[in-house]
Amino acid sequence: MERVEGRTMVIHEFLLKFLVLGIIILGPYQSHAAEADYSITKPGCQSSCGNLSIPYPFGSSDSSSDCHFNFTSFIVYCDHSTVPPIPYMWNRSSNLQISDISVEDHEMRISLWVGRDCYNSSGYDQSSSFYPWLTLAKFPISSAKNKFTAVGCDTLAYFHDRRENFSLGCMSLCGNITNVSNGSCSGVGCCETNIPTDSLNYQISFMSFYRHAYVLDFNPCSYAFVAEIGSYNFSIGDFKQLRSRKSTLVLDWAIGKQTCEDAEKDPASYMCKQNTKCANAENGSGYKCTCLEGYQGNPYLENGCHDIDECADPKKYPCEGKCNNTEGNYTCLCPKGYHGYGKKGSENGQGCIVNPSYLMKILVGVAAGIIVLLFGIGFLYFGYKKRKFIRLKEQYFKQNGGLLLQQQLHEHDRTTKNAKIFSAEELEKATNNYDESRIVGRGGYGTVYKGLLPKNVVVAIKKSKLADQSQIEQFINEVIVLSQINHRNVVKLLGCCLETEVPLLVYDFINNGTLFDHIHNPNKSSKLSWEIRLRIASETAGVLSYLHSAASTPIIHRDVKSANILLDDSYTAKVSDFGASRLVPLDQMQLSTMVQGTLGYLDPEYLLTSQLTEKSDVYSFGVVLVELLTGKKALSFDQSEEERSLAMYFLSSLKKGKLFHIVEGIVANGENNEQVTEVANLAKRCLRIKSEERPTMKEVAMELEGLRAMANHPWVNGIDVNPEETICLLGEKTNVYMNSIASTSTGYTDSMKSHVMPPVSSGR
Repeated sequence: MERVEGRTMVIHEFLLKFLVLGIIILGPYQSHAAEADYSITKPGCQSSCGNLSIPYPFGSSDSSSDCHFNFTSFIVYCDHSTVPPIPYMWNRSSNLQISDISVEDHEMRISLWVGRDCYNSSGYDQSSSFYPWLTLAKFPISSAKNKFTAVGCDTLAYFHDRRENFSLGCMSLCGNITNVSNGSCSGVGCCETNIPTDSLNYQISFMSFYRHAYVLDFNPCSYAFVAEIGSYNFSIGDFKQLRSRKSTLVLDWAIGKQTCEDAEKDPASYMCKQNTKCANAENGSGYKCTCLEGYQGNPYLENGCHDIDECADPKKYPCEGKCNNTEGNYTCLCPKGYHGYGKKGSENGQGCIVNPSYLMKILVGVAAGIIVLLFGIGFLYFGYKKRKFIRLKEQYFKQNGGLLLQQQLHEHDRTTKNAKIFSAEELEKATNNYDESRIVGRGGYGTVYKGLLPKNVVVAIKKSKLADQSQIEQFINEVIVLSQINHRNVVKLLGCCLETEVPLLVYDFINNGTLFDHIHNPNKSSKLSWEIRLRIASETAGVLSYLHSAASTPIIHRDVKSANILLDDSYTAKVSDFGASRLVPLDQMQLSTMVQGTLGYLDPEYLLTSQLTEKSDVYSFGVVLVELLTGKKALSFDQSEEERSLAMYFLSSLKKGKLFHIVEGIVANGENNEQVTEVANLAKRCLRIKSEERPTMKEVAMELEGLRAMANHPWVNGIDVNPEETICLLGEKTNVYMNSIASTSTGYTDSMKSHVMPPVSSGR
């Protein structure tokens, strides 16, 4: 018996060595077969331009029209005036140089010059500035592979999509080069943001707060570009060296405008050939063809997808036994005397192993174990299902900050006995399962739905977009702030829900829209008389005065704007959206925070110092006053450079004595001119650059209430008193307002005059 077993072992070892030797001998031949050069274009068509391979459905401009798909976007223009030739999209004048086209990933890489906004000691340097734009007919910019990047120490750069009419951007400020470090874009010296889907065109523009005056020695220009993620690594030297650089960005491409289902209905024009599968484009329109698993090649050509010979590439497709290639797959058989799954490293086995005598015992034991396990799982399944829903609710409660909310309410010594904890089922029913028709507003941090509770109670339900940590903090902050506010001109919080994936807040429904909509909608602005506008301003100022000086703990709203002031049927103001607000300890005059708010309303001192004070709300309210006076938007890209920033344009008009040139017609009707002048002067004081020179919200509220009181009692004007003794409610003489209306804060004009772009909200 020992001799027989010994001979068997020797034979097995000999067969294994013979098999390994055969693989070594045939390896070079098999590798060569695996590297067969399959065609990427139609017969007779040019397959390259310089260093670029041109796969069908793309085709060179030097070839016939049959060599490319019947869309101009698929033509590659080959410029032979250089050596080697340079490929461009469509034609040479497009200046869009192509560096790569991938049929497998359906991507194209092109190069564009980096945009720049330059300054010298004399100011704006037009000859050195360049504002690139890109217009594409078919291929959208890849939102997954690109980012919008800005470089500079006095830089606010914008990506403006002209087709969809939206803008995005980022800001980078640094006063000294020692604050900047090499590496990724962290926001100091370099910032970046994501690109949305379905974007086919853009224009890059800039804004500089100080015209690079304080950083001119090491950073004369602001730069911005769209680039492939990972292709750019920030360096301090880029402050001067990016001027002559190009960026590489990725475009997504697909066939036509149809979906796979529609394209398959017309076999004559359907582009996916044999051994392929079809998928709809995730970015843009059209469909994409790819080879099935086990095949490779160009799926857009007849017989373009060829079977992969897995046996020719043992490194990628390991096989310890006999490899047998099959159509679209391969098998691996172990030599006689061995067992197992020959594809070593696969999920089904560890290769070829000697057949042990106790294999059957192992199989029996495994089978018995599986049976016992299945019985155990079946026994526990029903109990698990019963507890699953409860645990999920607990998980959402913790995820949505329920514990943090309890802690914060305890710390602030507040209760929510007037607020109700709603169930997820109640709010789903109230909003018809959050139907699109129930949406009444959208913002950077959430969506507002109109809901109908039992007994026909109409409410507004605010639902966060994403359940990330920043959203949870905004949610908790809004609950804490609103729990400490009791004011008739503040939107009332009715309750909240923590059982859903994203937190929900329930408010009184204010059915007449926002002040922003009433001011800037021509059909509604005519109904806002001067008396109504003055009352809205007075009520809003009263709320902010209450928050700053009457609340148990002072509150800074931090996002005062006309879009956050709601109106009811009687045009009574209701201040809303306290997600960005901050509680100020009584022993502190200011807070250091990350800059947050809406451009056009942001306090310039807060923007530069990050020091949040009550006067930041005063500045934002001043902008709202100017909106009520002029009917113009706080920041508008459609206006001339002089008129883009409403605050700057307003102060400039006051200085020139042209107040009533910019005041809306329904406001300046002759009888209101004195009141309008005094409100304009109040707005001017609110818009002063230095916060200590601005009035408090309490002073502002008293002055506006005084103006309303005088308007409601015209007999006061008939009393014969000494003009020198006629005093305004805040102690300033009436003629002081009239004489000071022409003076402005020159510091504001000098510091903020620049390339003002469209408003980019920080998510409010």
